[in-house]
Amino acid sequence: MWLKHSTIETRIPLMMALTLVTVSIGGLVEIVPLFTIETTIERVQGVRPYTPLELAGRAIYIREGCYTCHSQQIRPFRDEVERYGHYSLAAESMYDHPFQWGSKRTGPDLARVGGKYSNEWHAAHLINPRSVVPESIMPGYGFMQRELGYADISDHLKANRAVGVPYNDEMVKNAVADLEAQANPEADSKGLEARYPKARVADFDGDTRKISELDALIAYLQVLGTMVDFKTATPENLRQ
Repeated sequence: MWLKHSTIETRIPLMMALTLVTVSIGGLVEIVPLFTIETTIERVQGVRPYTPLELAGRAIYIREGCYTCHSQQIRPFRDEVERYGHYSLAAESMYDHPFQWGSKRTGPDLARVGGKYSNEWHAAHLINPRSVVPESIMPGYGFMQRELGYADISDHLKANRAVGVPYNDEMVKNAVADLEAQANPEADSKGLEARYPKARVADFDGDTRKISELDALIAYLQVLGTMVDFKTATPENLRQ
């Protein structure tokens, strides 16, 4: 047996060829089964694509580098769950491109921040963080009171659809109308709610004169962690 090994080990080209074959077989064994299933992520009831307004807010969140101080990933550890809530499920980020997980927290994890604070609190916090959290070192984002540019929001939905987010033609066609409806409690939001179940409709920043970047960002923050109802969810019905 040793003599056979020495034959391989003393011939570098042969050893390289056999190593390549071994690694290839191992790789195929791991990769090929993945092509036989629809997705490696278990789908969970309630998870839906972001509304146009939430998607615009997410783009602002990424633009301003919020992910550098806030993660969106609660680990399955007791201290994490007691502080932030139910540990994060992979399916909750299945429509995030890119996802906002991360490992560094200068500020708290935001995976379950949705509904934890009022819209007014978020607006005050974003404009002047120390007005509600005196010890905060977060910079202020008062400039986000400016008007939101959303004429191209349909293109954002198309781009996300290209990477697998299930936005259909109706969603793309009504993107502008849905964005405007979500930021106006007086508007007809039936179409929005049909396309995006449980979408929160509100004047998020408190300024009815325009739709601002604050409106979009707060709409995004308010949906984080709210799609799955963990009060009624069980291991059996978490899956669709």
